[in-house]
Amino acid sequence: MRNNIKSIVVLVNLAVVLVFFNWSVVEKEVILKDGQLVLLQLAPVDPRSLMQGDFMRLSYAISQTQDMDSLKSRGYVVVRLDSQQVAQLVRYQPQKEPLQAGELLIRYSKGDWSLNLGAESYFFEEGQAKQFEQAAYGGLKVDNDGNSILVGLYDKHRKLIVPARDKEAKQ
Repeated sequence: MRNNIKSIVVLVNLAVVLVFFNWSVVEKEVILKDGQLVLLQLAPVDPRSLMQGDFMRLSYAISQTQDMDSLKSRGYVVVRLDSQQVAQLVRYQPQKEPLQAGELLIRYSKGDWSLNLGAESYFFEEGQAKQFEQAAYGGLKVDNDGNSILVGLYDKHRKLIVPARDKEAKQ
């Protein structure tokens, strides 16, 4: 009897984990499909940590603030998009409201030195670091609740940087 209860508890926990994981995947797919593309200007980072093996550490201009102490540990960055889809900082706020017409939310959490938007690393294949050194913008898909997914890096002309291997595969 005791072993049956343990087995049932393990199976229920496994089912809950699988449901949660699948729900998370579905949410991300919806953001990728329906989210609004937002280009965030990259801020300079310590060059020694910019390229670390097969990933690039990202920092965004809108997440750099001198007012870190006055911000809540979690909240929203409110932005407006210019004609080129580049986000312009409007304000920081702790809740989703108020939100004016034309404004978008991006959820943040407070880090040690800046605000984290959930997309502070960009991974790429070995040997492709040179292509991504020209990155000027991070492209995020953002939903109405402020959830975001990093979809790529963009150059100073706001063109998606496509790895050479992917360019060859499309031809």
